[in-house]
Amino acid sequence: MPEPWLDIVARLALSVVVGAAIGLNRDLHHKQAGVRTNALVSLGAALAVLIVFPPGEDPTHHYDGLSRVIQGVLTGIGFLGAGVILRDPASRHVSGLTTAAAVWLSALLGTAAGAGAYIAVVTALVLALIAIAFGGAFERWFRRFQPPAKPGDADEA
Repeated sequence: MPEPWLDIVARLALSVVVGAAIGLNRDLHHKQAGVRTNALVSLGAALAVLIVFPPGEDPTHHYDGLSRVIQGVLTGIGFLGAGVILRDPASRHVSGLTTAAAVWLSALLGTAAGAGAYIAVVTALVLALIAIAFGGAFERWFRRFQPPAKPGDADEA
């Protein structure tokens, strides 16, 4: 078991790295929430968890507080994510959903890093980067096999 201060540094550093990795993709695509935003969201979530779930202490005494922190992070991050979603009523086009999802994921990755779930954080990051990198190409490939949408079809769904 590492020293508690070293574990704290590792958890916070991991949160910044995973948030920055998610943000780098958004930044490279010229989106509103880039490296700094995602890294800070992830770091803030990790710090919130560390306050109620410090390393080296018996975790059974902290599950209730940890549950409330996670709920608060998820609720609060919804407002930040909503700020990057834009809707154009004229063209009926919505943009920013992937960026909002990336901010939400950064918060969850930070939460997990703060809780010391290293394997879960790294695994989720790898899967997220795969989804971000190949999701658009998969969507385009899949659309080739769908019949064209008729006007008004979106309203019925």
